[in-house]
Amino acid sequence: MIQSTSLLESWTQENNQLASSCKQDGQNEPNPEHNLFRQRRWSSDFHKLLRKIQGIPPHLDRAQLELSVVYNTCVCFTAQSQFDEAELLLTQTAQRLLQIAGDAPGTSDPSVLWRAALKSVTGTALHYRVLSLLCLQWGVWLAKSRLNAVQDFQEEMSLLEAQSGAVWNDCRAETKEKISNIPILVLDPRKLVDLLKICTAIVQGAERLTEGWSVLSALQAASASPAPRALIAYTHLLSGSCLAHMNRPHMALQCYRKALETDPRCVCAFYQSALIYRRLENSQAEIQALRILHSMLLLPSTTEPAMAAGCLLSPSLFLCSQSLSSLLSVPSALSVLHSLALKCVIHGRVSEGVECYLDLLAALQSENQHGVHAAVSTLPKLPRLYLEAGAALLMARRPADCMALCDEVIGSTQDLLPEKVLLEDPGDGRVAGSGEVTEEAENGLVRLLWTAAAYLLQGHCYSQLKDWKQAVTHYTRCISLLVKVLYKDTGFSLQMPCADKDAEQCVDLCVLQRLKGLSLAGRGISFAQIDRLREALRDLQLSRQAHPEGVSARRWYGEVLWRLDRKQEAAACWEQTWSNPIPSLSEALPVYAQELHSGPLLDSAELHQKLQELGPT
Repeated sequence: MIQSTSLLESWTQENNQLASSCKQDGQNEPNPEHNLFRQRRWSSDFHKLLRKIQGIPPHLDRAQLELSVVYNTCVCFTAQSQFDEAELLLTQTAQRLLQIAGDAPGTSDPSVLWRAALKSVTGTALHYRVLSLLCLQWGVWLAKSRLNAVQDFQEEMSLLEAQSGAVWNDCRAETKEKISNIPILVLDPRKLVDLLKICTAIVQGAERLTEGWSVLSALQAASASPAPRALIAYTHLLSGSCLAHMNRPHMALQCYRKALETDPRCVCAFYQSALIYRRLENSQAEIQALRILHSMLLLPSTTEPAMAAGCLLSPSLFLCSQSLSSLLSVPSALSVLHSLALKCVIHGRVSEGVECYLDLLAALQSENQHGVHAAVSTLPKLPRLYLEAGAALLMARRPADCMALCDEVIGSTQDLLPEKVLLEDPGDGRVAGSGEVTEEAENGLVRLLWTAAAYLLQGHCYSQLKDWKQAVTHYTRCISLLVKVLYKDTGFSLQMPCADKDAEQCVDLCVLQRLKGLSLAGRGISFAQIDRLREALRDLQLSRQAHPEGVSARRWYGEVLWRLDRKQEAAACWEQTWSNPIPSLSEALPVYAQELHSGPLLDSAELHQKLQELGPT
């Protein structure tokens, strides 16, 4: 008995020395890699101590110490994401507890074992220790996304929370009577309960966002918990997402603002706000949110997980839900910069859009751009980015810079263009003569459209410079490429609804028709400037057929008819034009495949004056 007491004192002292050192290192070591190395050492040392304790038959007098060492070992395992090792040790401990109580385990199911173990120690000094181990089991279940198991033990979790104060004090008092040194724990179970409680609310909220008010109520209750600010911000963020699912966008925005007030580094709140503003069609607010989001993403601290100061267990260990990860994810800084550039151009803030595009291209070309390689895959292909930037430069009346970017596109694609592209159906792009559909053949149409768009933009540039012959030349080059796309007679029509086609192929075909219409219109308008009216009338008529919604082609068609002294036809054409407003830019199609109104414009007042002079039609 004396030897047993001596061993108990010795092992308790060893545990306490390890626990004190572990807690001290956890508070003082800022380097995560060094911290991980130390955690491995502590878990190894605690495990060695545990094997010594368990090397002799289990006894009630040593159970307090044994359970404390198990707790400390499992905390270290969990801190290293060794959840399987922690769960195995916890299961073995529950079985050993039942052996001490004289009960046969009968099963290895953790849920059954823990209920039996709790029942066997009810009313004893071991009760709180077992609840503390169950708390770790709770953490393991949460880390492994076994939410059903967590839900099954909700009653026991509530008991642990309710009894954490009184039972802990009783446990310390009773332990003092048996041994002079109380086993030290590396992490206060009450702090662990608080952490797991809010993490559980966050994960369950993410999984059940569509359930409405019940989830919202749980998240709002969790927001009042004692927890790190980053976790409280997550509860507000999820509340906002829940309200967004309930079609209450303005209330969702209020929650996102609360998230940012709680933790200004909660970048996903800016992103979710931008999505809400897009739903509300508040483009200026969306642009502002994207601008702030981009600036935040450039700060290295925004990518680091939320950590509780001085805590061995990071909250990120327990926030492993796929649904939550999806909600917390944000695009890369470069993707946000691209969205910002496009939004600015589409909504009339052209100079800002140009600067964003130039910053984006500079970042992509810089070999030292941090994280650029991971982000490139989420961006459009480089030729498309060049064309979008070129369109923005054209709108900003910087034709020389636009032409330089278009030269880059032409230079990178011209040698790879197919002789012709034969389309058999909406989901099939073939190079004529090829025996099978290859990736190269499928990309042939895309490369052809990029090159044609580059020539189109260059035609617009020369039109802006009033160099009409060069404009005609470049519009003609665009048209010559587009006529290489041929259709087999399979009943397919470009007027078929996009839902009946492959979505990506549908966009490509729409772009093809737009480029045809715009290039024919551009060439027709250029012909009109050099008094080649017959050619102008022909091209403008073809443009109207290819792109019936084109406003410039219809107005200039009427103008050419007027100059050819076909004034009644011109008046009828203009009368139809007034009822169709000039379309604004859209995100549905690439900006370079839309009417940019960069060329010569007809004065509506002058056209009305001509109609009045003509009299009733």
